[in-house]
Amino acid sequence: MTKPAPIEDVPIGGEGIRLGQFLKFAGLLDSGGDVKEAVIGGHVAVNGEVDRRRGRQLMIGDIVSFDGRRVRVRP
Repeated sequence: MTKPAPIEDVPIGGEGIRLGQFLKFAGLLDSGGDVKEAVIGGHVAVNGEVDRRRGRQLMIGDIVSFDGRRVRVRP
């Protein structure tokens, strides 16, 4: 059984951020085009569930998973 990746905390300096912005801010993806492709393609999960909305509002404590990495939204 594969051990899940450790969770990396990424401070956003506020209360919330959109999923697409967070993917770039956290260094999970480099460009808006890559973000769009990954999210629409179902390769991004929020709190363990696939989410296909780039504009989804993330809140403090949400965990975003992509390509074997997991990052948590922090203030």
